[in-house]
Amino acid sequence: MFACFGGKKIYTVDETTKNKITDMENNKTIYDFKVETITGETFDLSSLKGKKVLIVNTASKCGLTPQFEQLEALYQKYKDQNFVIIGFPTNDFMSQDPGSNEEIAEFCKLNYGVTFPMMAKIVVKGKEKHPLYQYLTEKSHNQIDDFDIEWNFQKFLINEDGTIDKVISPRVLPDAKEIIDWIEGK
Repeated sequence: MFACFGGKKIYTVDETTKNKITDMENNKTIYDFKVETITGETFDLSSLKGKKVLIVNTASKCGLTPQFEQLEALYQKYKDQNFVIIGFPTNDFMSQDPGSNEEIAEFCKLNYGVTFPMMAKIVVKGKEKHPLYQYLTEKSHNQIDDFDIEWNFQKFLINEDGTIDKVISPRVLPDAKEIIDWIEGK
């Protein structure tokens, strides 16, 4: 439906169409995002369609940093079973990851043998929050709930359809039964 005023078209959208447009805009998944790898390349999260994904914000100088070892073991055990871990370094909690992307990559490789995909350092809370973390933490984006990032090593368990299934506390270890059961579909 449209109307003409002074030679300009003014389009109006009926409520049903407006609701459909809003539903399409709000029906996002992680597949709608591209992120930067720790080496500076673009990583399209749509390449993960059909996989279970564990997204974790990491830090190199945190009391929970030893979780890198368990994350890597988990990745090695399940990477051939449609499962992937993606790490996002952040310096948001007491400046516990102040290094450059190169320094973080070297630290993870040398100290924990990390081979799962690590992304460039990002902001996971506050006004400068990365768009992916806006999706993960804000109901207005994920249509599920608002989730606070408690600390480094908070885990988001993403279903094969690209939506959030569970949010796991930073203190829950990567090899916890609830995470293993989720990966194995129990």
